[in-house]
Amino acid sequence: MIKNIPNLTFRACILMATSLLSVKSYSQYQFFSKPVYEIGINVGPSNLLGDLGGRPGIGTTFIKDNNIQMTKLMKGAYFSVRPSEFFGLSLAVNFTTLEGADSIIVDKGGAEVARKNRNLSVQTPVSEATLTAEIYPLVLLESDDKDLYHKFRPYGIIGVGVFKFNPKGVYTAPDGSKQLVALQPLRTEGQGMPQYPDRKEYSLTQINIPYGVGIRYYFSDRISGALELVNRKTFTDYLDDIGTNYISDSDFDNYFGAGSTTAEIAKQMANKAPQVSPGVRISPYNAGDKRGTGTRMDSYYSVSFKLGIRFGGGYSNGSLPCPVRF
Repeated sequence: MIKNIPNLTFRACILMATSLLSVKSYSQYQFFSKPVYEIGINVGPSNLLGDLGGRPGIGTTFIKDNNIQMTKLMKGAYFSVRPSEFFGLSLAVNFTTLEGADSIIVDKGGAEVARKNRNLSVQTPVSEATLTAEIYPLVLLESDDKDLYHKFRPYGIIGVGVFKFNPKGVYTAPDGSKQLVALQPLRTEGQGMPQYPDRKEYSLTQINIPYGVGIRYYFSDRISGALELVNRKTFTDYLDDIGTNYISDSDFDNYFGAGSTTAEIAKQMANKAPQVSPGVRISPYNAGDKRGTGTRMDSYYSVSFKLGIRFGGGYSNGSLPCPVRF
């Protein structure tokens, strides 16, 4: 036994040295000597997921109830920092206009008829700033930086953001002319009116939680492109200015002044069902009746095409890692 101790010790030392070299090599691959930075632009379609529009039948959630014809372009720019191949942080600013309309619903005689007869619509300019983490899980399975599949990197996205919005609707004046009017000041569901203490005036600046998935492709050491699907969870039901029940016309008269222009605009923007059958007040759309679903917050999503330029960082020799070398 005593004679075998030196051999065992020697083997243990060799094993430890090999392990340390492996860890060092893996660590060097995972963590850059200096962070890698990236700046870029993004553009792509975006959609509102709220109370307006939707598919035939009972309203559902997420893209199952999406109206493609309401798609609008989102554009923006971003700055990213990546301390390793596995993890990155991205700060982005984006701009879009979200739209929804009951009028585009395909009437098949089912539950969707109630929404179509409601006849509301909205245009909501949105500007947002988000800070998101990008997680590249498959990096943990990679062992050779010359592998071809390093040109593609799938990743997950999660973060936090702040956004400003301002829902607007089309008002038809007595002379037939049309104009966009801001809906929040009209208190279309009694928000902020003393007789509705539980309906607070909603803020036009809100927090969102962006989350989604993406896949990145490296054209070269410096240039990369990406495709991202990102949904934004919000904490407001008023991206489309719809959240609860109708109020009466007299509420607007009492608050804005009977016969005032603002009161007349508010009445029309709160209830457009009479425009479906001019001169007829459709019974399901009066004070106390359901106007929106208050138990489900609104959200919006985008599919973005990103193009970025990497700079700085690298390994100990000062060079950028080359995910496309094979």
